[in-house]
Amino acid sequence: MHGMWRDGNHFALLPEAARFLPAMFEAVDRARHFVLIELYLMETGRLATAVSESLLRAAERGVSVMLLLDGYGAMGLDEADRRRLEAGGVALRFFNPLGFESPVRNLTRDHRKLVVVDGAEAFTGGFGAVDEFLDAWYEVAVHIEGPVVVDWVRLFCSVWDSPLSRGPGAPSLVRGIELSPRRDEGYHGMRGRVVWGQGYRYQAIRHSLHRRVAASTRRLWICTPYFVPTLTLRTRLTRAARRGVDVRLLLPGKVHDHPGVRYAGQRFYGRLLRAGVRIFEFQPTFIHAKFSLVDDWVSLGSCNFDHWSLQWNLEANQEVDDARFAARVAELFERNFATSEEIDPEAWARRPRWQRFKEWLFGLVDGLLTRLR
Repeated sequence: MHGMWRDGNHFALLPEAARFLPAMFEAVDRARHFVLIELYLMETGRLATAVSESLLRAAERGVSVMLLLDGYGAMGLDEADRRRLEAGGVALRFFNPLGFESPVRNLTRDHRKLVVVDGAEAFTGGFGAVDEFLDAWYEVAVHIEGPVVVDWVRLFCSVWDSPLSRGPGAPSLVRGIELSPRRDEGYHGMRGRVVWGQGYRYQAIRHSLHRRVAASTRRLWICTPYFVPTLTLRTRLTRAARRGVDVRLLLPGKVHDHPGVRYAGQRFYGRLLRAGVRIFEFQPTFIHAKFSLVDDWVSLGSCNFDHWSLQWNLEANQEVDDARFAARVAELFERNFATSEEIDPEAWARRPRWQRFKEWLFGLVDGLLTRLR
């Protein structure tokens, strides 16, 4: 239940909003047939307004525009903005709006981030339509062209037409929406596949990462903003480090949107450091990006690889198995390591009691939440 490995794609790494936002807007402006957008976060502000205007321009040209937002993550989108989108011809649906009939069901969220244009090109990453992505949060996206785009279309369709997605009068997906993607010699033969997760029922993303970590031979670098890894992942990271793999974690520093999550994850630092794992805390801004590099394999998308994402969320990542793309991702990691503070194992072992107490306290909260299932 994951996408097939497909050859003949081209993947372009787009680090930072200054690169991926203009590329997305240009792609939507090029759209002739349809635009599919699936986001967790969208709230009223400068970026949401720019996104809305771009979609409304496309709809005015006769492009079929479908916007799928998470019912919780889009609560900050004003009613006036919603009405404007619908009045302008954008089909708008919300995944699993909050309700009282089943409180546990409210925990299932659509955390995916996806833009597809004409079935020919797509973007995924950790982005959302909130103003923090303009300047306050560091994020990374990938531009996707080639045969693998059709799998992103299918994934979007499966959620759009699911019973949990609701919208007033929103049409079902039209037949023939999976247009043939462009195929030419410019794609350089990059191999890629779409891999997804649907809460604890289906965790192909997690299993794929675990297999790669277990088989790693040279390098194993992971960037995640919410580092609360499962026991299995922690064990595999320490084993890899002990057998000589270059294991590094790129994590947020003091600038964090949920400091408690950072403390909960820091309780695992000691054991990882003793095994030889190197830990870097990013200093310039809050690093919200989620991407992994294992030898020449890359996974980039919405998944944070924390307990919560894996147990409750719909997630999706683009996997790429290509040495050239891996080299670009490695360069990005190296640039970010250079602006990070590496945790010194000896200094960490001497950290103050107040720091240890916060790790214990937020670790306790994390443990309770994990058992909610």
